[in-house]
Amino acid sequence: MGRLKVSGIAGRFGARYGSSLRKKWREIAERRYADTVCPFCKAKVTMKRISVGIWQCPKCGTIFAGGAYTPRTEVGSPKAP
Repeated sequence: MGRLKVSGIAGRFGARYGSSLRKKWREIAERRYADTVCPFCKAKVTMKRISVGIWQCPKCGTIFAGGAYTPRTEVGSPKAP
């Protein structure tokens, strides 16, 4: 038997739903579950999503607003001087 291609986090869908939709979902899921820096305690952790746009830091417990799929967005991030 040949070796199967590793499809990452979207591998649970198998051959269903089409390749382009699985790729789009994989990009969103990887950004959602990536380690991010907490804006309050500065810890690099995986944030917990409470609901759409509401995130919680598991270390300090602070609840803050962010994007629907990512804790930090380009629009909401402070500009560097």
